[in-house]
Amino acid sequence: MALSDQELKEIAYLARINVKEDSLPSLKKELEDILGLFEELNAAETSEISAMSHPLDLSQPTRQDEVTEENLREELLKNAPSVQSGLFLVPKVIEGEE
Repeated sequence: MALSDQELKEIAYLARINVKEDSLPSLKKELEDILGLFEELNAAETSEISAMSHPLDLSQPTRQDEVTEENLREELLKNAPSVQSGLFLVPKVIEGEE
């Protein structure tokens, strides 16, 4: 795919990169080569290939959903300066509408 100098400058502007005039020819060649690779990929026949989420057919091992920690709520709430209905009470730090 051939690019004009103006198109290359617009792409550089959109990418927010500064391109010096003397480096335009080499950058243009590199970008044309990259776009050529995309044209090759687009030409590949993929209608008979099914989509996949992962290239390997693996399954994720799972475990039983079991409680492994004991409930320490009452013990932890003993150290709190203010508690209400089993929750820590903290001073208001953000001003705003009530």
